[in-house]
Order: sequence, then structure tokens, then C-alpha cells
Amino acid sequence: MTTYVVGTQSVHTAATLCDYLQTRVGEGDTVVAVNSLKGGDDTSAEDVRDGEDALNAVSSRLGAQCTVETHQYVRNNKPEADLLEAAAEFDADELVIGIRKRNPTSKVVFGSTAQQILLNSPVPMAVVPLEQVE
Repeated sequence: MTTYVVGTQSVHTAATLCDYLQTRVGEGDTVVAVNSLKGGDDTSAEDVRDGEDALNAVSSRLGAQCTVETHQYVRNNKPEADLLEAAAEFDADELVIGIRKRNPTSKVVFGSTAQQILLNSPVPMAVVPLEQVE
């Protein structure tokens, strides 16, 4: 029985992370999908809807294989803080995040959120490549 904490902000990210997890999860495992929003003026109705859609994508893609819990946090935290707190709260065995390739030569450049999670994660991590952004 393995617990995965998955950070997602869009349906595309959720789908890519689910592609990775589909071969890893099974009955008895739990996937905790987390969407973190700042709140207040920093969060639009579209942001909330996109987060809900991303969480629903995880539930629909993995729900038949394992237990899926979804959490949309709107508590004025940075996403890395919410993900690291969720990893601790749910006693995660693995934290799963996506990163984007940001240049034409496919060199991976970590954003500040991914970098903070990588540097501070108390559990093993899977870093899944997302699409390349030119």
C-alpha cells in the first residue's frame, strides 16, 4: 500500500502525471491529488475551475485502479508549501510533480516551485517531464 501525493494545476499536467502513475498504482494504493491556489485577488474563478478540472481528471483516470483523494487548497500558501505539507500530512511514500522543458535543446530548467520541492522533500520524488515550452 503506497501513498502518492501528486501536484497538479491543469488537466494537461494531471493527464501526464496519470500516464506515469497508471503503471505504478494498484488496489490498496492511494493517490492524493493537490491543487494549490493563493486565494484573494491572486486567484480568479478560472483558476479555481482549472484546478477542479485537474483534480477531476486524476479521479477519473485513476479512480478505478486505486483510492483517489482530491484537495484544492486556497490558503495563501505557495504551491511548494502546500505540496510538502500534504506529503507530511498524508504520510506520502512518493511525491509526484511535473516539470517543463524550457528551451529548444531540451535542457531541463526547474522553475522555482519545482526547485523548492526538490530541495525540501522529505520523501522520494518522481519528476515527470511535461511538454516543451519554446
